[in-house]
Amino acid sequence: MIYLELFLSFLQVGMFSIGGGYAAMPLIQAQVAERHAWLTMQEFTDLITIAEMTPGPITINSATFAGIRIAGVGGAAAATLGCIFPALIIVPVLAFVYYRYRSMSLLQGILGALRPVVVAMIASAGFSILLQVVFGGQTVRADNLQWTGIGLSAAAFFALRKFRWNPILIMCLCGAGGLIAGLVSG
Repeated sequence: MIYLELFLSFLQVGMFSIGGGYAAMPLIQAQVAERHAWLTMQEFTDLITIAEMTPGPITINSATFAGIRIAGVGGAAAATLGCIFPALIIVPVLAFVYYRYRSMSLLQGILGALRPVVVAMIASAGFSILLQVVFGGQTVRADNLQWTGIGLSAAAFFALRKFRWNPILIMCLCGAGGLIAGLVSG
């Protein structure tokens, strides 16, 4: 049963980790340290450190290390397969859609709107780990930071784009706003 739980948990990580490995860290934290309590926050921080130091994608390394820590080699296989399975389906579909409709302004607008969301997710993961390192046992729930950051980033991006602000400045402001709101709501 633990193999199925690992597979499904990392399937969620694989499905919703828009923006790459660092953006997946709050999702992994929510699954392994908060929802299932398979790892303590200290163990999770150690896991991220090891996953960062080893060659390969950090999300897959994290899934493999978490799986092996929780349920041995079978757990590593289940977690890793769950993590990569969505990409095996989603990437070919997105590639087809992108190449077919890449000149549409709607698609370019959607891609532009995702940038600040990714920045907020990466910043929330880093900030959560920073809090763990600096303050020890005090943690901020990753899902609060993540979803608050996504909502604020998307709203701020569209609002600030209307005034023709620099996109990099918009992304930085959105990420900072998401972190502050996550801390307040967490």
